[in-house]
Formats: sequence, C-alpha cells, structure tokens
Amino acid sequence: MPSTRPTTPNGELIADMYAAFERGDFENVLAVLDPDIEWIETESESLPVHGQFAGPQEVLVNVFAPVPQLFSEFELRPQLWIEAGDDVVVTGRVVARSKGGQLLSAPFAHVFTVRDGRVIRTDNFHDTALWLTALK
Repeated sequence: MPSTRPTTPNGELIADMYAAFERGDFENVLAVLDPDIEWIETESESLPVHGQFAGPQEVLVNVFAPVPQLFSEFELRPQLWIEAGDDVVVTGRVVARSKGGQLLSAPFAHVFTVRDGRVIRTDNFHDTALWLTALK
C-alpha cells in the first residue's frame, strides 16, 4: 500500500540511502549496495548519465560523480513509497539547477530490489525531456 513515508525495514534502508545522498555521504550510500548490483539509468544516450552499471564503483563513477559536474544544486524529494516484499518503489521530484543556470523540476520513479539488507538492483525512470531542457 502506498504511503508518504517508509513503513518496512527495506523502505527504511532506502530512506537512509536518500538521506545519505542528500548529505553527500556517498560512502554510506555505496555501503548498502550489493557488490553485484545492477544499476539501470535511462536508455536515452542524449543524457550524460545513461545505461547500465554493475557494482558500487561503477555507480559512483558513472552516476554519482557527474552530478556536481552538471548541477550547482541537486535535490531528490521522495514523495510516495510503495513497498512490497523485496521491492521498494519511490516516486518524487528532482529539483536542481544546472551549471548553466537552468532549473530542473522533474518527476522520478526509482525501483529498488533489496535482498538480505543490500540493494541488488535499481531501475531509475526520469522525464528525459525535462532533463534535456535543463542541461542545454
């Protein structure tokens, strides 16, 4: 059942990841990723971050590291949590300002699969058109 805050241990784990990301504490974010994590971003090659990544180091280098290079401000605002067994779906908004000064306010959906206290898969869905406009 959807809620505005996490209600299960897996949901709390994901909420802690968002909080660590917001603080810039990538070490704690990476600590909950399984060594064999599948991290999937948009397929759109027009965006700087796209494709699939395997393992925490690839996520750090290819997903997290580009954020401060592209944006002067960047915030994920989770709004809705859907928790079902190993899966946690979080929808919300990313609110950011690109290095070029463009505002980004776009919806997202992140789908996490958790097993034994580790995130084993993440699928990220974005409004690609809004991202492209902000990154012009």
